[in-house]
Amino acid sequence: MQGEERRELAGWKWNQTYSQLPELFFQRCLPSPVRAPRFLIFNRSLAQELGLKPDLLEQPEMAEYFTGNQIFPGADPLAQAYAGHQFGHFNGLGDGRAILLGEHQDPSGKKWDIQLKGPGRTPYSRGGDGRAAVAPMLREYLISEAMQALGIPTTRSLAVTATGENIQRQTLQAGAVLTRVAASHIRVGSFQWAAAHQDTPALKALMKYTALRHFPEIDPEDALGFLSAVMERQIDLIVHWMRVGFVHGVMNTDNMALSGETIDYGPCAFLDAYDSKSVFSSIDHAGRYAFGHQSHIARWNLARFAETLLPLIHPDRPAAVEAATMLLETYDPLFQERWLAMMRKKIGLQTEEKTDKNFIEDLLDRMEKSGADYTQTFRALSEESALESSPFSQSLLSDWHSLWQQRQARQNAEPNQISDAMKQINPAVIPRNHLVENALQSGEKGDLSPFHELLQVLATPYEIPCDPIYTQAAPIGSEKYVTYCGT
Repeated sequence: MQGEERRELAGWKWNQTYSQLPELFFQRCLPSPVRAPRFLIFNRSLAQELGLKPDLLEQPEMAEYFTGNQIFPGADPLAQAYAGHQFGHFNGLGDGRAILLGEHQDPSGKKWDIQLKGPGRTPYSRGGDGRAAVAPMLREYLISEAMQALGIPTTRSLAVTATGENIQRQTLQAGAVLTRVAASHIRVGSFQWAAAHQDTPALKALMKYTALRHFPEIDPEDALGFLSAVMERQIDLIVHWMRVGFVHGVMNTDNMALSGETIDYGPCAFLDAYDSKSVFSSIDHAGRYAFGHQSHIARWNLARFAETLLPLIHPDRPAAVEAATMLLETYDPLFQERWLAMMRKKIGLQTEEKTDKNFIEDLLDRMEKSGADYTQTFRALSEESALESSPFSQSLLSDWHSLWQQRQARQNAEPNQISDAMKQINPAVIPRNHLVENALQSGEKGDLSPFHELLQVLATPYEIPCDPIYTQAAPIGSEKYVTYCGT
C-alpha cells in the first residue's frame, strides 16, 4: 500500500473551526523539517477511540507526519495566540513550540484538537528554538495516560516521535515531538489576549465559540453563565487533583484550559509523604503552586478570567464587577462542599455528620506530622488489615483509626461494601516520582522497557500490582524530587 493510500485510509476527519475565529487569535505557520523521524511510542488505544486506523498510522514512514515533515491532507497548521499570568506576572505568550493541525471528529461527532508539541519555531517563539526533548515528551505521555486511567480530565498523547536531532538545554538532549490530543487548547490566557488588545468583538466571538464547543447547555451569549460553567468545571478538576495527591506545579493562567482538562505536564509531581506545602518545581521558591494552594490559585485565575469578561457581562463596568464578584464569592463554599464530599468517599463515609470536616482535617494533620504516605494511607484504610500497615501502625494514626471505626459503626453499612467503594476512589498505584524518572532516564538512553512496564501498571491504578515496587515511596534518604519548566 502506497503512502497516499495510507493517508486516505487512516481515518482522519479534519475540521478547521478555530481558524474561523478572528485572526487576532492565531497565525498560520508550518513545522520545521527534522532529519530522521522515528516513532518512540504510539497510542493505539487512543487512536482506536478517535476512530483512526492504528495499523496504518503506526507504519514507520508515517512518523514523517507526526513530526511535521509532512502535513496530513485536510490539516491547516497554525500557532495559537494567548497571554498569561506566569507566577503572577502578566505576559504576552502564544504557542512558542506548538502547532495546531486542526480538529479531528471522532465517531461520536466530538471534535478533538490535534497538536504537535516541539515541531519548531512559530511566530510566538520569543527567541526559543520551538523544539522539545525526548524525556519531557515521554513524561507528558506517561503522566497524561496515568491521569486518564485515574479518571481525571486530561489532555492525552497520541504519539512521541524522535526527530533524529539534538537540542540544547542544560545539556545536549535528543529531540522529540509529542502529538497532543485535547478537547481544545483554549485557555484563560486566550481571553486575556483579547482583553489586552481591547478587542471586544473578538472577545465575544471567542466566548461564543468556546461556549458552543464545551458548554452547549448554556446560552452562548450569557457571559455570567459562561463564567459560572467554567468555574464549576475547574472546581471539579482541582478536587480530582486533591483526591490523588497531584501537584500541577505551574498553574499559570495560560495553563488553565477552559475545557476543564489538565494541561501541561512540565513540573508536575505526585505526593509521597503528605505535606500541604509540597512544591516540586525548581523555580517555585515561594510555594505559589504548592499542593495545598491549588484551589486558591484556581480561584485567583478565575478572577483574572472574570476580568476579561466584564465588557460582556454588563455594559456598565461597576455593575459587571459587582455581578462577577458575587459569582466568584460562591467559589470557596462550592469548592469546600465538593472537596468534603470527595474526602468523605476517600475515608468511606456514606452518611454526613457536622463534625466530618474537622474529622478529616484531623487525619490530614496527623498524616502531615507523621510523614505518612498520602496514597498508601488512604489505600490502607480501605483494607481490613489497616492497623497492620505502616501508616496506621504509628500511634498518631492508630488513635485516629479507632475514632474512624466508631464513626463507621454509626453508618449501618456493610464493611465490605464500604471497602469496595473506597478502593474505587483511592488508587493503589500512582506515577511515583522516582519510578517516572528512572523510566525517563532509561528512555533517553534508548531503553524503553521500564517506560512500557510502568505505563502498563499505571493503566489499572485501582488494582494492586504484582510487584510491590510500584506502590512504594522513594527510598529513605533519596534526594528531594525537583522538576523543571520549559524542557
